[in-house]
Amino acid sequence: MQAVLFDLDGVITDTAKYHFQAWKRLASTLSISIDERFNERLKGVSRMDSLKRILEYGGLSNHHFTSIQLEQMAEQKNNDYRQLIQGITPKELLPGISELLTALRSKGIKIALASASKNGPFILERLKIDTFFDSVVDPAKLRKGKPDPEIFLTAAAQLGIDPKECAGIEDSVAGIESILAAGMFAVGVGVPENIGAHFRVASTTELTIDALFSHFKHN
Repeated sequence: MQAVLFDLDGVITDTAKYHFQAWKRLASTLSISIDERFNERLKGVSRMDSLKRILEYGGLSNHHFTSIQLEQMAEQKNNDYRQLIQGITPKELLPGISELLTALRSKGIKIALASASKNGPFILERLKIDTFFDSVVDPAKLRKGKPDPEIFLTAAAQLGIDPKECAGIEDSVAGIESILAAGMFAVGVGVPENIGAHFRVASTTELTIDALFSHFKHN
């Protein structure tokens, strides 16, 4: 294992609640009501794809809107989201993540962020862990979102590491599928058994460098 590629939401910190609040606010302006159960379908999905899913859920096709209108709605959601996350502090790091990053760094393991969130760099900075990351994928430059493997393959390429020597950590079905399609070792946090993660943990407290090395070797 030469590199570990992290998703952001649900792996490093839990910003899903802020995404939900922002999407719920936008949906209400379109007379669409979404709940936390529906919000699970948006995890690991890009902003525009999330918007399309919400429109479809509300019985509206994205074809009812111009591309400019769709971009404006997505930007409105992002502005609300950025306001909500202004107060994020290192206290919102999920348990065990700080220790894991420190251990990976001490072993010389490369670290990258492979998140669909365009606010990834800002959040890493707010959490005061940005210096741990050797590379951050810019989702705006990708052609396809998860479950397509492009984001993880891009992260590996930016690090200069063979995908087979990378472990990817995700908490969503789409994310795990993306890692597997990239030919990497897939680590799932709180994911179902049947989606094929090589190593599953109930929470981030179980994500230790020893556990990763042990399971990676036996994959």
